[in-house]
Order: sequence, then C-alpha cells, then structure tokens
Amino acid sequence: MSTLSFTSLGAAGTVTGSKHLLERDGRMILVDCGLFQGIKNLRETNWRSLPVDPQALDAVIVTHAHLDHTGYLPRLIRDGFRGPIYSTPATRDVADIILRDSAHLQERDAMLANKHRATRHSPARPLYDVTDVEQTMAQFHTRAADKSFSPTREVRALFRGAGHILGAATVEVEWGGVTVAFSGDLGRYDDPLMFDPEPVPRADYLVCESTYGDRVRDHADPAAELLRIITETVERGGTVVIPAFAVGRTQTILYHLWTLQRDGLLPRVPVYVDSPMAINAGELMRSHPAAHRLDAAHVDEMFAIAEYVRDPERSKQISADHGPKVILSASGMATGGRVLHHLAAFVGGSQNTVVLVGYQAVGTRGRSLADGARFLKLYGEWLPVHARVENLHMLSAHADSDELIRWMRGFDEAPRRTFLVHGEPNATESMRHRIDHDLGWRTTVGHQNQTFDLT
Repeated sequence: MSTLSFTSLGAAGTVTGSKHLLERDGRMILVDCGLFQGIKNLRETNWRSLPVDPQALDAVIVTHAHLDHTGYLPRLIRDGFRGPIYSTPATRDVADIILRDSAHLQERDAMLANKHRATRHSPARPLYDVTDVEQTMAQFHTRAADKSFSPTREVRALFRGAGHILGAATVEVEWGGVTVAFSGDLGRYDDPLMFDPEPVPRADYLVCESTYGDRVRDHADPAAELLRIITETVERGGTVVIPAFAVGRTQTILYHLWTLQRDGLLPRVPVYVDSPMAINAGELMRSHPAAHRLDAAHVDEMFAIAEYVRDPERSKQISADHGPKVILSASGMATGGRVLHHLAAFVGGSQNTVVLVGYQAVGTRGRSLADGARFLKLYGEWLPVHARVENLHMLSAHADSDELIRWMRGFDEAPRRTFLVHGEPNATESMRHRIDHDLGWRTTVGHQNQTFDLT
C-alpha cells in the first residue's frame, strides 16, 4: 500500500519560510513556497538548495501572497520548476506586486554590495530577478474558493476563505483517500475589512499556524488607540511613523483613520502612504470587491484621506519636513524599504512616535524596537532611539490563540493529528498545550525536514 508523507521544509520552529511537502508514489506537491526572513542564519537558508529537486515537483499550491509564503517561488523557477502554481485570483494579483518588489530589492542589494564591495562573493548576485518573476507569474493558475480542483492526477484540492489578507485561503488536499488541511495564515474574527476565517468541516490531518499561539490580544479599540497616539504626538509637535505591511495592514490603518476623520475626531495633519507597493495593493481592493467587506464608495472614501507617494524625491521631502504628520510606509518589520529613511529621520526625536502594527519576527528592526532597543542600526550607523514606541498587537492580521481554538472548533470531528507550524518555539509549544487542554486533540510540533507518515 502506498503511503502519503508530510514534511515541513520551512516555518517549522520559526514564522517564515513556509514550505510544506506532500509526497506519494514519488509524486510531490508543495503547499506554499516562502522566503526565510529575520535573523541572518535564517536568511542565509534561502541560498541553500532544497532537499527536493524543484524539477520533480508536480505542483505548488499557495495559501496567500505574503513573502514568507510566496517569496521563494522565483528561486524555485530559476532552479527548474516548471509545473503549475495554484492560488485564488486575488492571491495571484497580490503576489505579482509582492514578488516584483522583492526581485527589485534583491537586484538593488546585489548592485549596492558590488558597488561598495560589501560582499564575500564576487560578484554578488540576487537570489532571483524580475525575469524569474515574469516566468513565475506565467505559471500561476487561479481557482475560485469553495470549488474543488485537481492540481495533479488523483489529487483533489479546495480553497476556503482564511481572512488575513486579500485572497488568503486555507487549503484542503485529498490524496489517496487521506485529507490534509492547511490553515495558511488565519485572520481575525470581526475584522473591519476581511471576512471571518471559514471553518473546515473535516480532515484526517491538520497543519496549522501558531504565530500568536502564546497570547490573547487585548480587545482595545484600535481606532481609539490610534487616535490617542496621533493626538498626543501632534500635541508634542511630532511625527507618527508606522512601519506597515503594504498588503493588509496599510489598508486597515487607513480604514481606522478614515472612520476617525469621518467622525470629526482625527487631528488635522497630513497622512502619507509612502509605499508604491501599498498603493498598488490598495488598488486591488477595487478589482476584487468580493474579497473584502467594503463597498466601492467606502473604498474610495477611505483612500481619499491620504497622499500617496510614488516619487522617491517626494519621499525624501516628507522625511525632511519635521512638522506633525502621519507616515505609513513599508516594510512592516522595518527590514527594508522607504520606512528606513523615515525611521532614520524621526526615531531620534522624543516628540515622535513609532507605531508597530503587526508581527515582528526575531532579528528584524521592528522586533528590536518592540523589545525596547535603545539604539537602531540604520544605513550602517547605530542611531539612538528617543521616539516613543507603541506596539498595537490588536492590529495584527493573525488570529490569536483564542481565535485559533475558535476556528478549530469548526471541525465536525477531531483530526487524527494536528501539526503546528509557523510559530516561534514558545508560541508553538503554548499552542500545543492549549489544544490539548481545550480540545483534547493529538498535536505534534515538528522540526524542519522531519517527515511524517500519514497513512
């Protein structure tokens, strides 16, 4: 009797690099194909060959477009993968934006390393380039949620809405009479923009994220917290800098600022969205109206409250202006992008505020700020941190432990085993205990490249 096996090639013991392999009779499907991010030894993993031959993969299924779930796809293509990549339509369009930006950054970093000879390799090369992204996008095949499809022979797959960001989905894969459900990244319940995560009725096995498995976020009103921070900062004559993920968090923050402005509460200060990727991602809310809660009129009103900055020179002008204002700029963990020169300009002033609005992975500048760092390394210099740092956990797009349990209660019966992935060790272990206590399910925390027989 042939067996179905499961192996996590990434996001096992960490929150990045999601790659989950299903294999049966020599055929292989990869669920997600993300970049490792954060600390250096994780990032260096992106340069190592996968333990499977990309050319031998039959298909890739993508849960959503975030870089830690799609960012390795162009490298997979560069290394020879020529099979289909399946996603929802909105995920395909968001991935197009994110992967092109990633390739641009890879090419720019290699160019700068060569220019300043800051590399152990000569010459430095990008992990992948725009040409690889073009080929990647050509291999995408979109499938609507709630309609089954066959990614390869004798396999049935199904997407269901996961909340989280535009197009995000859970994935159910049935192969050889065994059903495996993948949570991807689950969103919040009662989110103002995204729909609630849809329940999965049954699966023999569950592979579930555990990003916030060790915490329950407070239920403070995010709009009220933003109002407090902005009002206090403006009264000090300062600037609010919000490192925000271009897809999801930027649009959610704009929504809250719009509701405050609509109610006459928001101080009269300029609001800037300084991220071309965020601007492009926002436009996708108009082209995928069924993928979120807002109608067209409200989307237009929400976007009208800000100035959108594409020109690099205009971005520099905003940094040079030390009057009160609100700046939303990527990246959300301050690992790169235009937010870096805004942080360099404002992190040293005690009148200013930096607001963290999403998960901050270990090894990122955002995590350093969240942990109370007194100095931040920007452009090769250690700059003192005198600005106030606020961490609004309730604005994260990830379900907390209560919400993960709530989603699992949607199963009609317990899976044979639940595998916890996409979490730092403390979060994953806490979630394992929580599932055991609340649900009594058999739960396993796997290690990277550890294989499990699902027969």
